[in-house]
Amino acid sequence: MMHYIGIDIGSTCAKTAVLDEAGQIALSFVQPTGWSSVDTAEEIRRRLCGAGYDQADHCCVSRGYGRVAVPYTRKAVTEITCHARGAMHLHHSRDLTVIDIGGQDTKIIRVEGGQVRDFIMNDKCSAGTGRFLEVMANTLGLRPDDMCELARQGGGVSISSLCTVFAESEVISLIGRGERKENIAFAVVDSIVKKVASQAKRLEEGGLVCLTGGLCESEYIRLALGRQLRTEVQAVPQGRYAGAVGAALCAGDLAKKG
Repeated sequence: MMHYIGIDIGSTCAKTAVLDEAGQIALSFVQPTGWSSVDTAEEIRRRLCGAGYDQADHCCVSRGYGRVAVPYTRKAVTEITCHARGAMHLHHSRDLTVIDIGGQDTKIIRVEGGQVRDFIMNDKCSAGTGRFLEVMANTLGLRPDDMCELARQGGGVSISSLCTVFAESEVISLIGRGERKENIAFAVVDSIVKKVASQAKRLEEGGLVCLTGGLCESEYIRLALGRQLRTEVQAVPQGRYAGAVGAALCAGDLAKKG
C-alpha cells in the first residue's frame, strides 16, 4: 500500500505524519527541532525507515521553518496551505477558522469552501506563542503544561505588557511581592489567550473554530480561548500534527499526478 509522508519542521518541534491511501494516520511522531534542521531531517529519515516507511518508496512533502533542509522531499509547501488542509482533514470541515499557536508564531487562518480566504500571522513578537509560555513557566519553575493546569486555580492578577522581556519583569515583580503562584500562572495564560483572541476576532465569522499546534493539548487554554471568543473552540488528539497532515495530503496529490 502506498503511504504519504508529511514533515513539519517548526522552530521548536518537528512533527511527522504518515497517511495511508484512505487518509488515515498510520504513524505520527514529534521531536525537538534542535539547532540544526538538517540533522533533524536526517533523524526523521532514520525513524521513518525504521518504521518501514522509506522515503524512496513513499512520496514526501515538507513544510515549516526547516522545510528546505529536507533533501528527500518531493516538494516544500507553504505552512498556511498545509495547516489549512490538515485542519480541514482532522475536523472534517471545509469551512472553519484555524488557530495555530506555535513555538515562535501564531497563525489564524480562515477557510471557506475548502479554500484559504484570509490569514493573520504573528511572527514578529513571541507574545501569544508557545515560546512566551515557556519563558514564563521557566521563571515560575514550572513546565508549560503544569502552569496551564495551575492557572485553573488562579485569578485576580493580570500582566499588562505584551513584550516577553517586560512581561517577564512583571512576573518577577509579582513573585517578589509574594503573589500566589497559581494567580501568576493565571495572569500568564490569560495574557496569551487575550492576545490570540484579539487576532482571531478579526477573521472568525462564525462556524467551526479549531485549535491546532502544541497548545491544542491544553484543555484549559482551549476553554479559556472559547470564553474570549464566545464560541466553542474544538481540538482533536492529533491537532498538533495539522501541518504535517496537510503536507502528507499534498504528498498524496503529487503521487497521484505521477
